[in-house]
Amino acid sequence: MKRALFGYQFTGIVAVSALFAQSAAAQGHQAQGPRYTITDLGPASLSNPANPIAITNNDLIATAEPAANGAWHASIQFFKLQIDLAKAGGFGGPNSMAWDVNEWGQAVGEAETADLDPNKEDFCVFGTQRVCHPFIWQNGVMSALPRLKDASGNAGRNAVAKGINNLGQVVGMAENTTADSTCPPYNPSPTALQFQYFQFKPVMWTNGRVQELPTLGNEPDGIAFKINDRGQAAGATGTCTGLTNLGTYLYGLHATLWQNGSAIDLGNLGGVAPGWGNWAYDINNAGHVVGTSGTSDGSFHAFFWSPKTLIKDLGTIPANGTVPADAASIALGINEIGDVTGISFPADPNASPRAFLRLHGGTMVDLNSLVPANSSLYLFSACAINSRGEIVGIAVDGQGNAHGYLATPSSSAAQASILER
Repeated sequence: MKRALFGYQFTGIVAVSALFAQSAAAQGHQAQGPRYTITDLGPASLSNPANPIAITNNDLIATAEPAANGAWHASIQFFKLQIDLAKAGGFGGPNSMAWDVNEWGQAVGEAETADLDPNKEDFCVFGTQRVCHPFIWQNGVMSALPRLKDASGNAGRNAVAKGINNLGQVVGMAENTTADSTCPPYNPSPTALQFQYFQFKPVMWTNGRVQELPTLGNEPDGIAFKINDRGQAAGATGTCTGLTNLGTYLYGLHATLWQNGSAIDLGNLGGVAPGWGNWAYDINNAGHVVGTSGTSDGSFHAFFWSPKTLIKDLGTIPANGTVPADAASIALGINEIGDVTGISFPADPNASPRAFLRLHGGTMVDLNSLVPANSSLYLFSACAINSRGEIVGIAVDGQGNAHGYLATPSSSAAQASILER
């Protein structure tokens, strides 16, 4: 059985009991004892976007919650309190997802409509092949954001809002009406239903108006994932492919920063990451960017970029006692003080990913080694971190069920360390 964790394909949930044993072994080498307490945020998914994906400095979490008939509804969570953003029906389709939320409680994301896509696209990646629209939720109302229009006034059918800043600017991706020659042909196999037909562009919405952002090197496609309060956005440009390891149809050839209307190539670590390409995934208000890039040895590593350092390899979780060093990694989150979170992948393809934390200027640490040894959850990914050091991500329990989690710094020493930086 193949499942996707942020699209990363791994074979099954490999011996869940062994994961907990591995985690306990790593904790045995952690001299400082527990530094984080874990709050179970409830059901999540390893095979679609329905996961806690962003956390603000005032503890609002963007995610999705289970709804009727196996569907998922976009939601904002504040610890155990959850607001269903699609409770009033959304846009008529069964599924939706909140990809980001700002400190004012404005949330953005994607919502399916009742219409099936005539080209059999599955832009929202819920496996339903329904038309997918971008939304902004504010003051209790989910509203559709405009899509790109061509010279004749015809709008592209699908779009997704990925990030929002505290000024209400939104970024994401939107289809146009031009067939994409780089997309693979439609595959009717039940195991390959996800499919893309049209070009899709990185976009920014400001005051309810959509603006197409430039791509690099005349590349037809791109996505902007996050935007900071200075209006700088992070993402990638490239070509169309089948459903990738990050759950999109973009093969990222260039990790990209957009500022002042221009696209900036952030460089790479020696190659293009196999399976998903090179991506910039998050950006803080200092303009520091994190993501993943291919390396010269054919692997992929998390990176940090700033105007001063340029692109910097963050490596992987190092060896710890009997646990060998990992082979690959991606960075998914960065906070204002430079702490980075993400996923680190063992060399063994049958082993499971593990969430990592890299405190500013330090080395990667398995987040499982910083939680109590009796934790009921194994932490697969660390999707985002706020400036208080709180982390959200995806975990699995002893039965292999996916859960969202919140990791909170628990010891006074850890809190002091975070606040002093």
